[in-house]
Amino acid sequence: MALNLRIAGLWPAMTAAGLLALSGCSQGGGDVAAPAASGGGKPSPTASAGGELTIPSDVDEETKKQYVQENAMAACMRAKGFTYTPHVVTYDDALSPVDGEDYDAAKKYREKYGFGLYAGAVYRDDPNVFGSAASNKVHEDNPDSAYLDSLTPAQKAAYEKARGEKLRNGKHELGPGCLRDAREKAYGPEKSQAEVERETAEESQRALAAQQALNGDPQLVSLAQEFAGCLTKAGIPVTTTQPTSIGDMVKFQVGDTTPVDGILSLDEDEALARLTHEIGLAKKDLECGKKFRAAYFPKHAKHPFESVTG
Repeated sequence: MALNLRIAGLWPAMTAAGLLALSGCSQGGGDVAAPAASGGGKPSPTASAGGELTIPSDVDEETKKQYVQENAMAACMRAKGFTYTPHVVTYDDALSPVDGEDYDAAKKYREKYGFGLYAGAVYRDDPNVFGSAASNKVHEDNPDSAYLDSLTPAQKAAYEKARGEKLRNGKHELGPGCLRDAREKAYGPEKSQAEVERETAEESQRALAAQQALNGDPQLVSLAQEFAGCLTKAGIPVTTTQPTSIGDMVKFQVGDTTPVDGILSLDEDEALARLTHEIGLAKKDLECGKKFRAAYFPKHAKHPFESVTG
């Protein structure tokens, strides 16, 4: 399956790293006392008594690695005299029906949420709607933010040294510390620049070959033309007929109109009007592309590449 809108494009999966509570650290910070315990955010799911998250059995391999990293981070920070709350949140489930691979699920989703672009401005109190105020709070809340806000400059410096990440020239750099150790436990040893460049080039070649196979498939080319003709009759501009791009075309046209200040800057009437318009386009797009998507996704499974497809 393509890495569609729910993952790779407008809304990448997020892992919110929990921050800290310091308790009498003696490594890297001298005699730095911790603030008293207070509330915090809500990790998903709840950590066990040992401070680790239980890894769900039904998550994909990438998400499992996020759990491993967060648990390893918590264990490492404890070993250095710190407390760290592991925290993993992803967007996948809420947006999974939008791509149109499952026609019935997509129809039900799009009839209420469109492409999922403006729905959060209308259903602001629903944590299951992407972009809503409630959803943003769930995904942005740091379970240990209260501790971080209570720290003195010396405590924060001690924590950052143990964590091992620095912000230099606007970029995050990893040095010796828990974050690098945790990432290596989850993803393996850090790769050299040469290895990264080689793997990136190989992946680009594989992606190009997959795209060429799909864009050159006679059945998909014909169905994409039919898809485009249907959209034109429905009054929707067609900017591409490539099989690997047409599935996202209407979605991105809607996305191009989102406010600079974000959807939550819209008032209630404007938000509802935009969502209503989006739902109409999303339903037409789904119906026009029904035969195309039924053929495209099985063939994409044979020629996979990371893209925004739906």
